[in-house]
Amino acid sequence: MIAEASSNKSIVWFRKDLRLLDHPALGYAFERNKEIIPVFIWDEQEGGSWAPGSASRWWLHHSLSSLAGSIEKLGGRLLFCKGSAAEILPRLAKKYRADEVYYGRTYDPSGISTQEKVEESLDQAGIETQSFNSSLLQEPWEMKNGSGKPFQVFTPYWRKSRPIIYREPLVYNTSKLPFFKTSTAESSLDDLSLLNTQNWHEKFAEHWVVSEEAAHQMIERTVDEVTHSYATRRNIPSVDGTSRLSPYLAWGLVSPRQICQAVLQADKEGSHRGENKFLVEIGWREFSYHLLYHFPSIPDQPLRPKYADFPWLDDPENLKLWQSGNTGYPMVDAGMRQLYETGWMHNRVRMVVASFLVKHLLLPWQEGARWFWDTLVDADLASNTQGWQWAAGCGADAAPYFRIFNPITQGEKFDTRGIYARQWIPSLQNLPPKWTFRPWEAPADLLESSGVDLGGNYPGPCVDHSDARNRALAALATLRPQA
Repeated sequence: MIAEASSNKSIVWFRKDLRLLDHPALGYAFERNKEIIPVFIWDEQEGGSWAPGSASRWWLHHSLSSLAGSIEKLGGRLLFCKGSAAEILPRLAKKYRADEVYYGRTYDPSGISTQEKVEESLDQAGIETQSFNSSLLQEPWEMKNGSGKPFQVFTPYWRKSRPIIYREPLVYNTSKLPFFKTSTAESSLDDLSLLNTQNWHEKFAEHWVVSEEAAHQMIERTVDEVTHSYATRRNIPSVDGTSRLSPYLAWGLVSPRQICQAVLQADKEGSHRGENKFLVEIGWREFSYHLLYHFPSIPDQPLRPKYADFPWLDDPENLKLWQSGNTGYPMVDAGMRQLYETGWMHNRVRMVVASFLVKHLLLPWQEGARWFWDTLVDADLASNTQGWQWAAGCGADAAPYFRIFNPITQGEKFDTRGIYARQWIPSLQNLPPKWTFRPWEAPADLLESSGVDLGGNYPGPCVDHSDARNRALAALATLRPQA
């Protein structure tokens, strides 16, 4: 294949940083007056059993479409390639006579392995590489506890991290980015075959706009409407009390630096004092990456070894009921139906449905993690792993296993009028709030007049709450104390 004309070119390899603003690799190329050849490589093998799931791939497809359009407006072309980055990048560098490759680091085990292979293959080809932190406030290895070891409890991690991790986003004029437009495309976006052929995810478009511009609109909404009341509204699933920024962060349509800057600036202008509860969530995400980096086996294995012997059940029938939102517990079922319909679930409800799976049903947390991984548009290996190990009581800073969420009282406390539950479970529309989260206790004539047919248009409970709680505690008692 004939190489194109020589020039001072560099390849910018996009990974989990699908944006133009605050992009360290782009900023570095711009600073060095390099013509930029933008590349995205889809490797179906990367990630192994944790390769992106169906919902995440839907988000990725539309993120790439938006990014490609933005680059085209600036005179460039985003090259789409499929296969091994370690094989593709040296070939592209040779073809376009690029002397350097810049990229953002990832911190999952598979991503780290890919980086090592890429650097080795480019070094053998005589191509220089430069990697950057484009997705975190700080590197996972930067923070150590007093013994020089990784933190395993969030509060001291955050106490030590918080004063130093808020770093300014990079500033450069994106309209001046010198993209090099290749004469021919390597592949098309459709050639990557990211979209699930079953098309169940097409409905996501009714709930999400996927673009860098939309991400910044969500940041504006967050500082205008969310952060100042976050501490009081974030637990109410029937209101928009959370940022909904998580999917934009997952594929890097925004950076945490951009979010922190906007929130802190709004705090300053509004003279708000004290800890910003919303930024604690950004800190939790950082902590999750800290754990994944230092304990790379945790997506599959409990951080606390004794939980490897937990007597989980093998119950495909109840697993299916949980996945489809048919457990008979409205707070659980509403969450699971919201997830399947929108690719997202309110955080309070995530805790409730996770607790129900691992404690009421005694099903392995890995089953829940994999279902979330396939159905969440914000699927993130570090956060997903940390959330599920927290729910199962087997991870760092985890809720004790004996803390078992009551799905009835959780609904009555955080969805007092049943607005959220009825939104996602139409068969309960006319049931008075008093009975919304315990329909099996409602008088038969009231159920009939409300149009609720238990076992018909809505199931009865798949397990009894008290019995399930006692069974979970008995299972916990079988574990030997950890040395």
